[in-house]
Amino acid sequence: MISPQQKKILAFPYSKYDAIICDGAVRSGKTSLMMWAFVDWAMREFSGQRFGICGKTVDSASKNIIVPFLSMSLAKERYTMRWRRADKVLEVRRGAVTNYFEVFGGKDESSFALIQGRTLAGVLLDEVALMPRSFVEQALTRCSVDGAKLWFSCNPDSPQHWFYLEWIKRHKERNALYLHFEMTDNPGLSQKTLERYQSMFTGVFYDRYIRGLWVVAEGLVYPHFGEQCITDEEPSAGRYYISVDYGTLNPFSAGLWCVTKSGATRIREYYHSGKGTKFQKTDEEYYQELLVLAEGYNVEYVVIDPSAASFITTVFRHGAFRVVKANNDVLDGIRRTAVYLKSGRLKVHRRCRDTIREFGLYRWDEDSTVDKVIKEDDHAMDDIRYFCNTILVRHFPVMR
Repeated sequence: MISPQQKKILAFPYSKYDAIICDGAVRSGKTSLMMWAFVDWAMREFSGQRFGICGKTVDSASKNIIVPFLSMSLAKERYTMRWRRADKVLEVRRGAVTNYFEVFGGKDESSFALIQGRTLAGVLLDEVALMPRSFVEQALTRCSVDGAKLWFSCNPDSPQHWFYLEWIKRHKERNALYLHFEMTDNPGLSQKTLERYQSMFTGVFYDRYIRGLWVVAEGLVYPHFGEQCITDEEPSAGRYYISVDYGTLNPFSAGLWCVTKSGATRIREYYHSGKGTKFQKTDEEYYQELLVLAEGYNVEYVVIDPSAASFITTVFRHGAFRVVKANNDVLDGIRRTAVYLKSGRLKVHRRCRDTIREFGLYRWDEDSTVDKVIKEDDHAMDDIRYFCNTILVRHFPVMR
């Protein structure tokens, strides 16, 4: 069973349009239908051609597009498929027709070189709003085979985003079919599932991922942080971690976490501002503070921003802690932290006063044309983001 909006995706290849743009809420059925329609069109119209399938990373494209397609019963019935993981190529056959679907990742400005030189008969760009413009435009210029079509999907971002301005606002002059999706356009979601997803997000993430709106990030980053996120209780047992945002003149923030089956609690913290105190500490002095913070607890890992090379070296050298370099993606980390706060899986002990203070001050930069936080009162916020994006996501995975 498919919805009327999803049927329009299936009809697109045989329309007058050169491109299709699907945006809107998460879990609205955009990606799976687009991949099916993309391959079906390619196998009907071409043979011996190469096509591009692009995600933010090769790993995300493989997990979110290739693997679900390979497990689709209709795809297995209709095609003979071979996923050459090392080459990042999906080979699809039906009778005498064979086509090749190569996977690319567009994670940063250097990624355009990965797709440069290819000749493609079409390209599907999933999560296109997360890709740099240089990569997207390079992918489009590769589509030089007669009859090539362009396929875009994304969740909303800022209304100042280049893709919104250049493609969605101008879709008619670009001869693109624009389809906006809501979660109710996915008939596979029950009412209970809809309500669960709707309860996960707040603020700008609710507007974008649930309502499917291109809105500006403004106000507090975590507007829902309040008394319900603060606890006077410390878990009696669990798995312990420390997260660190390193600073010399800027504040140094470290939090001790206890993770249980129900969530994580920041039970202690260390916070020092070289600028505020007019006293700058060395890496060795900060390491000693780390020992004090961890005293009495069996800390499994210390999570540190990978840019703090000198401090990482110091911690490694002493050998008392195992170090993990943090996943420091800002927006992913903020989104995950927001989900954990909203769900009640992330708590802060009342004694962590600097963390509680920063939650009340941490704001979006409303003058920026892209999603950006104001780089003030953000040091505990950064170490919490590292913890959520590197450690807590392993214990409690959240949707992309």
